[in-house]
Amino acid sequence: MNSRLTGIADEGATEIHNQIAIHRELDWNAIELRTVRGVNICEMADDDFAPVAEAIESAGFSVPAFGSAIANWSRPVTGDFARDREDLLRAAPRMHRLGTRYLRIMSYTSGDLPEKEWASRAIKRVAELTRIAAGEGIVLVHENCDGWASQSPDRLARLLDEIPDPALQIVFDPGNPVAHGDPPESVCAFYRTARERIVHVHIKDCYLDPVTETVVHCYPGEGQCSVAEIVRDLEKTGYQGLYSIEPHMMVQIHRTMAGDTEGMRAVYSEYAARAKQLLRPFFV
Repeated sequence: MNSRLTGIADEGATEIHNQIAIHRELDWNAIELRTVRGVNICEMADDDFAPVAEAIESAGFSVPAFGSAIANWSRPVTGDFARDREDLLRAAPRMHRLGTRYLRIMSYTSGDLPEKEWASRAIKRVAELTRIAAGEGIVLVHENCDGWASQSPDRLARLLDEIPDPALQIVFDPGNPVAHGDPPESVCAFYRTARERIVHVHIKDCYLDPVTETVVHCYPGEGQCSVAEIVRDLEKTGYQGLYSIEPHMMVQIHRTMAGDTEGMRAVYSEYAARAKQLLRPFFV
């Protein structure tokens, strides 16, 4: 089963050697890269990327996905598109070096544009990024997190209909709809819309605290995000990709990046253990 599990390593540690060490302890040989020392893997200088790549290669690890900042919560659709293009073109050779196939993106916040203009610009930009990715021999995976296409299953369906290119696929995160204020039933609605193009999955869970009316991230299976039900359906319908934990219980990249604390490491390791337990019945 462990060959089907990995994690977004910066939620366990900030330094690459510590990220690798945690995954070794978990008996995992894959690592999903997002940031090292708080710098995104697609934005860091070549001289900073080189030792990261060397550490991964020395460890004999695979890297299924890069978690880029392209089109994410920090980049409105009114922002400079050149930055996204540069990140993509910088990431591609790094992905080829590490044998990485998937590059996570989102679909832009509104920049205070009206919905119609937001939609038009977001789809146009993602289509152009997809064209570039296809030429570079990599696959963009849109996450149902922040951005235009993550506001509803209908918008996600429109994005996928308008960009049928196989260089655009989906990384599905069951925790995101509830975390963004949608009702629990929306998780399965997003999942049904995305299912045919899901190639990578994040494991995240949360619930809305009825007293404080705030979102609480929790261990998988303890929240309102139908994690087990979705994994069961994925496995029944032939999904063969990886499941990557993203606890969000101590570290949320859009809020704060903690240091290499024992608390980060402990939560990440416990989350991994709970994910293994939850997923075990669905693997043959």
